[in-house]
Amino acid sequence: MTAPLKVAIAGLGTVGAGTLTLLQFQADLIAARAGRPITVVAVSARDRRRHREVVLDGLRWYDDAAQMAAEADIDVVVEAIGGAEGIALAVCRAAIAGGRHLVTANKALLALSGVELAAEAEAKGVTLGFEAAVAGGIPIIKAIRQGLAGNRLNQVTGILNGTCNYILTTMRACGRDFAAVLAEAQALGYAEADPSFDIDGIDTAHKLTILTSLAFGTRVDFGKVHIEGIRHVSALDIRYAEELGYRIKLLGIARRTEAGIEQRVHPCMVPIGSMIGRVEGVFNAVLAEGDFVGRTLFEGRGAGAGPTASAVVSDLIDIAAGRQGPAFGIPASQLAPLQAAPMSAHIGAYYIRLMVQDHPGVFADVAAALRDAQVSMEAVLQRGRAPGETVPVVMTVHDTSEASMVQAMSRISHLAAVVEPPRLIRIEPF
Repeated sequence: MTAPLKVAIAGLGTVGAGTLTLLQFQADLIAARAGRPITVVAVSARDRRRHREVVLDGLRWYDDAAQMAAEADIDVVVEAIGGAEGIALAVCRAAIAGGRHLVTANKALLALSGVELAAEAEAKGVTLGFEAAVAGGIPIIKAIRQGLAGNRLNQVTGILNGTCNYILTTMRACGRDFAAVLAEAQALGYAEADPSFDIDGIDTAHKLTILTSLAFGTRVDFGKVHIEGIRHVSALDIRYAEELGYRIKLLGIARRTEAGIEQRVHPCMVPIGSMIGRVEGVFNAVLAEGDFVGRTLFEGRGAGAGPTASAVVSDLIDIAAGRQGPAFGIPASQLAPLQAAPMSAHIGAYYIRLMVQDHPGVFADVAAALRDAQVSMEAVLQRGRAPGETVPVVMTVHDTSEASMVQAMSRISHLAAVVEPPRLIRIEPF
């Protein structure tokens, strides 16, 4: 075998410690598959005194991760610190500037600086690997960049956040509301103490921008993603969705349309029997659709030490074996500016839930607002009568434009009988 590939790991949290553990535990297997050993020689983390469930004997410790990336006798830096700026970005730039390969799981950093880092890596002749940045243990980056390279992709759609999928799955299974299930997810470690990035859709949007670039050959453009989270999804909506034959999922959708490329993150109703609809709990899934391959679904664990480390090590094995190519499939200089479809141009079906005071004429007013916005009703659910009381009215509408729905919802929300903002969830047929 040739000389070992020497690796430095910046950050010893879940991802960094998991990567070190996997490299140590599977050393013989990895060496056989890479054609040479892969050896960690240096590490860096904020707290040297913290107890970690990893073996650090014989490794050189750096208090300054950027210094390690710039000065250590290494071939590859694994950036496992996290965050879009600060020390994580400094480590990445120092590694590339020093002619070292870079592997990162940092989706936020790639969503904002991925193209620039890819260009810098290409100029230096080094690899930028980020298999672990999207969907954890699912090898979706290589699948799009290599396995589906012969296809013109029409869409990439995914459940890209296990926390949200767990919350929505548990709400459906237990009939409990969002706040209670979120608290449980935090207690179980599935959700952070501050869960905003997850439940407000930001994490999914970061990952979606990376998939969009890979799928369509465009520059990463986080600012053009339409983002909604799941805070407003209620147990009532989930119950009605089930009755209508749907499940609610937070999806990241990148799709080629006549108006441009859609990039949108929001809750969707999907058919219960669809490939995406069957993905439950903390699992992630990505559906890719190509002109020759048709639809393919990739499913697995999207987070955690083991799955994420598996993805990091797959990049390290490629580097050790000399398999190298542009980070986003084509040279960074050839990535086209994203021609984004405005959200107002989106065409699709919708679910609407209204909480209204039950008295004569209410439904006629709602129907008139939909008619005037050229929105056609498909189905209506209303259980019984409760004169003078507040009752839910649920409707689905045929395909229409987002602009028309916004117009209709604005008028409906101002009706005297409507006692809370209308709830609207888009329907994806799959």
